[in-house]
Amino acid sequence: MTFVQEAKDASLKQPEYYLNRELGWLEFNRRVLSEAFDPRTPLLERLKFTAIFSANLDEFFMVRVAILKEQVEAEVSRLTPDGRTPQQQLDEISATLRPMVVDQHHFFQQTLRPQLEEHGIYLLNYIDLNQEQRLYLQEYFEKRIFPVLTPLAIDPAHPFPHISNLSLNLAVNVKDPHTGNERFARVKVPNTLPRFIEFPTELRYQDDGKKVIWTGVTLEQVVAHNLEFLFPGMTIQEYYPFRITRDADFEISEDEADDLLLAIEQELRKRRFGGSVVRMELHPTMPNFVRRMLMDEMNITDADVYELEGVLNLKDLFALTGLPLPELKEHPWTPMIPPRLRSLGDDPDLATVDSTVEPSDIFTVIREGDVLVHHPYESFRGSVEAFITQAAHDPQVLAIKMTLYRTSGDSPIVKALIAAAENQKQVVALVELKARFDEENNIIWARKLERVGVHVMYGVVGLKTHTKVVLVVRQEGDHIRRYIHIGTGNYNPKTARLYTDLGIMTCRDDLGADLTDLFNFLTGYSRQHSYRKLLIAPVNLRDRMMSMIRRETDHAHSGQGGRIIAKMNSLVDPKMIQCLYEASQAGVEIDLIVRGICCLRPGLEGVSENIRVISIIGRFLEHSRIFYFGNAGAEQIYIGSADWMPRNLDRRVEAVTPIEDPRLIAQLKDLLDIFLNDNRQAWEMNPDGTFTQRRPEEGEPERSSHEILMQRSLEASNAR
Repeated sequence: MTFVQEAKDASLKQPEYYLNRELGWLEFNRRVLSEAFDPRTPLLERLKFTAIFSANLDEFFMVRVAILKEQVEAEVSRLTPDGRTPQQQLDEISATLRPMVVDQHHFFQQTLRPQLEEHGIYLLNYIDLNQEQRLYLQEYFEKRIFPVLTPLAIDPAHPFPHISNLSLNLAVNVKDPHTGNERFARVKVPNTLPRFIEFPTELRYQDDGKKVIWTGVTLEQVVAHNLEFLFPGMTIQEYYPFRITRDADFEISEDEADDLLLAIEQELRKRRFGGSVVRMELHPTMPNFVRRMLMDEMNITDADVYELEGVLNLKDLFALTGLPLPELKEHPWTPMIPPRLRSLGDDPDLATVDSTVEPSDIFTVIREGDVLVHHPYESFRGSVEAFITQAAHDPQVLAIKMTLYRTSGDSPIVKALIAAAENQKQVVALVELKARFDEENNIIWARKLERVGVHVMYGVVGLKTHTKVVLVVRQEGDHIRRYIHIGTGNYNPKTARLYTDLGIMTCRDDLGADLTDLFNFLTGYSRQHSYRKLLIAPVNLRDRMMSMIRRETDHAHSGQGGRIIAKMNSLVDPKMIQCLYEASQAGVEIDLIVRGICCLRPGLEGVSENIRVISIIGRFLEHSRIFYFGNAGAEQIYIGSADWMPRNLDRRVEAVTPIEDPRLIAQLKDLLDIFLNDNRQAWEMNPDGTFTQRRPEEGEPERSSHEILMQRSLEASNAR
């Protein structure tokens, strides 16, 4: 490397060229909240985005904030690429987030609740209830709530109780009328009961002849106004709701764990109780002496306390989004059967255990040409699920191998694997036990699979297996053919209706051979270092991606131009960012479609003026990854499971596949154009890390990528 190149590399590593990962995530969640604020969003969908914002924050505190606090305690001094210490990040998270959550709660109280009432949905305060409603709630409390509650006293004889993660609680001040002594107790609001208690039809709120759809109150209000049942003979002075969040991350030393599954089960038991407290949410009305007592007992500071008006834990608003008011929701969407697969019928359960019944042949369709599927516009059930289900029952299939990162609780995929094992096929399932917050579900499925003879593996020591791949080995005449699916999303039929993901089904020999090598790496002692077509992390994915970016740089230097379009969930990796900066400096035109965190600064003069970044937020969660390189006319395009983050490139097993069928390349290029021209759901990133929402120009039609793709899928289905 020359001195000039070293100086150039050093200059592009300056902190001012990078944005902070944690603050970038907060900006993503701000865009989520903006969907709730946007009057163009249907009312119950606005409620949904309000709940998503809160759910996202819970995980952010349990993992990201918890890690930063641990780093501060350990006196970690290493700076992030943007030049911040762990404490500086915590300080800026607090400064950025507090106004956001205040705005969220104010918006819910002052805007959403009145709008809900206009449509007959009343979340009432206890003080506004009539006598009949109060009597109903008292009876409800005595029969259904009281038996579940356990008041815990706080005094010298009763130490401060452990307060579980994400629990909603009441700090209760009671007075003994005989001695005059005041005491404190903690009452946990049970999360095993509905958060919102609905009144029967005859007790619904009456509003001048308006049709009332739903009337109810929060569970904590019912508990609070019946505390005398918990403390008979005492005078209830006051009660104060509060909610805590604990560190829920954990690390497993796989080298020292004799049984990885057992080790994770033990850690999950610890998570239920939680680690150290990282956040406490409370009402501003809580007196200082009560707040200080709670803070001291939970070893937190003012920086960990968030004052919020109104209802705590707005994540529970999910419960109200299912009310039967279709006019207040997005129009319903039913995924279409992909055109190439219509001959298979609309039901993927096409095969039976009876081997004399010939299943509709998805394998013939795949042999006729690669099949690209795009969920949720196209049916997961009628494509990927059909592929695995038919393979499980096809007498010519010898083996099925697949990775399972996250799947649903009633997974048809797992049921198909069980059926395959019962049909005497060799079945290998690589179950990722370390899929955060899905560990327990994956353990349950792993045990079920093992009981029927499936070979269950837990991946490679030190790496999470994040790749989404299926390999089906089939006897056809006197030779073996391998059929594969490589996707960008999990094998989860529930999220396949909510997340946008791509997948390819093919029987190309080189890809089949590569997947065979990959499974040997995952299940055995293979140390495969080269692949024919696939880009595999942590083996060759980083180097090949950087090589293709640099190839575009070389093309630009030689006057042939350069073009990169990359769609992903997050862009964090400093080396990849530096490589993109160098390409921009050479004149390569770069468009990035990044849903979540982006640590690259677009539009910096002399550095990134040729880079544009957009984020698309809407009814579906953008989850597909697409990578396009112009290559001086010999264009290349890839899809796969990996974002450009250090964890995806270096610490996970990922698979990214080239798309080589010209028809599918054209489809993906068209798809990228739709995203880049979105003026309804797209946000443009500014150099300072903030985002500006695109709006149609005067006289310009609205172009929502989700609406366009639903309409196209519907038209393709109607054209048969």
